Amino acid sequence: MATSSSPSRPCGAGTPACSRALLPAPATTHTRRGGALLAVLWLSAALAVIAFSLASTVRGETERTGTAVDGLRSHYLAEGALRRAILYIEWGLQHPDVPRFQPRSPVHLFDFPSGQATVEVLPETAKFNINNSNPEDLFRLLASLGVPPEPARDIVAAIVDWRTPAANASPFDAFYESLHPPFHAPHAPFADIEELLSVRGVTPDLYYGTWERTPEGAAQRFVPRTGLRDCVSVFGATDQFDVNTAAPEVLAAAGVPPDVVAAIVQQRRIQPFQTPDQLAPFAKSAGPAGARLRIGGNSIFTMRSTARLRLPNGQWSDMRRTVSALVKLMPPGYDAPYHILRWYDN
Repeated sequence: MATSSSPSRPCGAGTPACSRALLPAPATTHTRRGGALLAVLWLSAALAVIAFSLASTVRGETERTGTAVDGLRSHYLAEGALRRAILYIEWGLQHPDVPRFQPRSPVHLFDFPSGQATVEVLPETAKFNINNSNPEDLFRLLASLGVPPEPARDIVAAIVDWRTPAANASPFDAFYESLHPPFHAPHAPFADIEELLSVRGVTPDLYYGTWERTPEGAAQRFVPRTGLRDCVSVFGATDQFDVNTAAPEVLAAAGVPPDVVAAIVQQRRIQPFQTPDQLAPFAKSAGPAGARLRIGGNSIFTMRSTARLRLPNGQWSDMRRTVSALVKLMPPGYDAPYHILRWYDN
């Protein structure tokens, strides 16, 4: 017997199968797609951060390398200018009729294809001799550097104790032996001026100098303050000081009145003193201290060279490098026309 089948009904809204077919896709599919997109976005952001960090590192290293190269070039430019100045001095001594160098000019400018260098020639006679100067001059020098009277007296006493032979222990020896590490004062003349840093009361700021603000009311800026190392030397003078290069504090300690010191500094900025006749009016105004002024030095000079590079666009670089040397000019008959006693790379 044939079975009858019910006629098929068209898919309509009321049909359960059709209702299941018309339902939206499960939420899990959209979540997976969103998670994948989010992961791609986070990965892209991480790669961008890494790329930015790497680019910054490369750029920083490139700039540091360039700065190091410029510093090295400036250093050798300064050294070359200093050695050229020494050769010019040697030439002037051997050929006084055709001088290439004027020893009484404290500043000399050298132009090179790669830059420019300024060489200062500072005779040691512009400074006090730390081994032979009397305590009164040293006290006035410290006072001119701004040291109060009581500390100044203590420092002068410590300097005199350091350079004076002693059979028995001095009161300063106990202080040096209490330091960490302890040491014994030599009780002998200073061999190097840097020994002053070990003398009781001499601080790095006093020795090297420091920076201070301009007085209120003026344009606010920092100005250098002279240090003790610019005023004393183991090869310095005790009686007469070079008027062209002596620090104002040295002139004041030599007894020159403040107004005459200011006039001397102003004049030598315009034109260095070349002859005794040019110096005579200032020496007369200084009174008895005028006899302690001289022009030029003896045979030992500090030569300081500062160089800066010329950039490819023709402008000057902001970087400067300085080298200096303590040079002794030798008389004829020695193994060399000059000896470099000390060299300072910076």
